[in-house]
Amino acid sequence: MKQQLQDIAQSCLNGAESGSMTFPQIVQTLIASGFDGYLVDFRQGSITYYLTDGDMVQLKAGHVGRPVAKRFDADVIRQAIRGAQQLVAGYTYAGFCKMVTDAGCAGYFVSFAGKRVLYFGRTAETHTEFFPGSQ
Repeated sequence: MKQQLQDIAQSCLNGAESGSMTFPQIVQTLIASGFDGYLVDFRQGSITYYLTDGDMVQLKAGHVGRPVAKRFDADVIRQAIRGAQQLVAGYTYAGFCKMVTDAGCAGYFVSFAGKRVLYFGRTAETHTEFFPGSQ
């Protein structure tokens, strides 16, 4: 069972990195498989997927593990989020990661139950983004 969950998480990560899956598709897939949320750590270069039973799956990510700017710029992070939501021409997950880390985002936590994403900086500054239509 653990290998199957790891394969699902890996396919979602691959889908994000290749552009073959959108954020809503990834969220749906993970929820249907029993995941509760996930944490992207840009500095460590990892993504940890949490299950509702307390277990987790941790993966190395291809487009994370990069330096993070000192200054947290929530406006630029919001701009990157809007580009991702609207799938603007030329959007890539790698480009999104670069844009947000250049804006001081050290990582983000996706909560399926909370229907939100919490972006955080090196100094613990945050920006909360609710899933579209959830408020």
